[in-house]
Amino acid sequence: MSWNKWMGSMSAVLLFGVCAAPAAERPNILLILSDDQSWTDYSFMGHPDIKTPHIDKLAEGGVLFRRGYVATPLCRPSLMNLVTGHYGHRNGITGNDPSKERYNTSPEAYRKAKASLISKIDEFDTLPELLVRQGYLTHQSGKWWEGNYRRGGFTHGMTRGFPQKGGRHGDDGLKIGREGIQECTDFIDMALAEEKPFFMWYAPFMPHSPHTPPERLLKKYKAEHPLPVAKYYAMCEWFDETCGELLSYFEQKGILENTLVVYLSDNGWVQRTDSNGYAPRSKRTPYEAGARQPTIFSWPAKLKPQDRPEPIISLDIFPTILAAAGADSPAIPVPGLNLLPEMEKQKPIKRKAIFGECFAHDIADIKNPEASLLYRWVIEGDWKLMLTYDGKSRDNRNHKTNMLGPQLFNLKNDPNEKNNLARGNSEKVSHLSTLIEGWYPLKERRVNSW
Repeated sequence: MSWNKWMGSMSAVLLFGVCAAPAAERPNILLILSDDQSWTDYSFMGHPDIKTPHIDKLAEGGVLFRRGYVATPLCRPSLMNLVTGHYGHRNGITGNDPSKERYNTSPEAYRKAKASLISKIDEFDTLPELLVRQGYLTHQSGKWWEGNYRRGGFTHGMTRGFPQKGGRHGDDGLKIGREGIQECTDFIDMALAEEKPFFMWYAPFMPHSPHTPPERLLKKYKAEHPLPVAKYYAMCEWFDETCGELLSYFEQKGILENTLVVYLSDNGWVQRTDSNGYAPRSKRTPYEAGARQPTIFSWPAKLKPQDRPEPIISLDIFPTILAAAGADSPAIPVPGLNLLPEMEKQKPIKRKAIFGECFAHDIADIKNPEASLLYRWVIEGDWKLMLTYDGKSRDNRNHKTNMLGPQLFNLKNDPNEKNNLARGNSEKVSHLSTLIEGWYPLKERRVNSW
């Protein structure tokens, strides 16, 4: 979305907003994004220690997909998938930063590389932009990588963005949650005063490190767990408290009934016991602990509580939100499904498989997503196949031990992916490999085989 497109969309709202459906007929939309949290780390998912009563309540009263997945389990690409509705290999954001090895020949060269990467969002109709065209006010808080919030199509927000100080992934936006939620409640009050429906992007820097929870929460966990684990667990509960505070404000204002709340995390995280870092086979990998994320859709006025068995992908959120708002589809068709009809009618989702991908943290070639491709994966029913590739990666700690050829798991029997069944199931590997290649054909990368 170019600046001219953004200004045009603003003008359209000002000139033609009266033609849109009345605000009372359009739901408010709240997208809640956790940051670095494993799919297991909620009370409603069975964690024996972590307390998440507010998200539990959301799951209990909404449509819960326990087998939700993010398309790319790394911060920036995961968020870009959500805001554009496209995979990283299509929207160009496959990692967090341009490769320093290739692009950091001088401070000016690296600045240009960063600016070039951010400019990729201009090529797409973003979720906020499409909602603005439908008469919505839109607000950004928390994590945001793509420059100023206006560049993503938000009418209001907190992040000043690159090249401002701290603008890499959120600057002022990173205060939300950790320092209260006043910016969010002020925006809600403004939208209600103007009688406009609104969309809120609530993506606090939580439980993401630095793990600095309040002592009142930390003391609940540190008696039974190593300190790094206790800090992480306490951060999960602190994040849940902020969600409860925000949802309570919706309730106080009498707008929760007609608000579509969508919840998920950007990627997984398994806390190391000996340090502040994450364990292997979690963040940045296609294993369940990296890519699986329970996803919740709560809209009391429209959706009955459901505990759904199907796997879904984070790209489904984009068309589902647009459908709920009655907004136009983007100019470039998106691969996700609008799940609203199946959720409303409580019918099975008719889809053969879902797909995902992983790339290196640093983008080897801004113009060629394949250059840093490390994994692709598919889930069909209970079966999951992961293929590894020879993409360029500066940091191999998440990749070097997994270059062992195809990895095939039956998730029903082996949810922790302990037993690779690929060698004894060549036909299944071949079938699922064909599905992957049909989804996203490669031109350069070589799959690693035995």
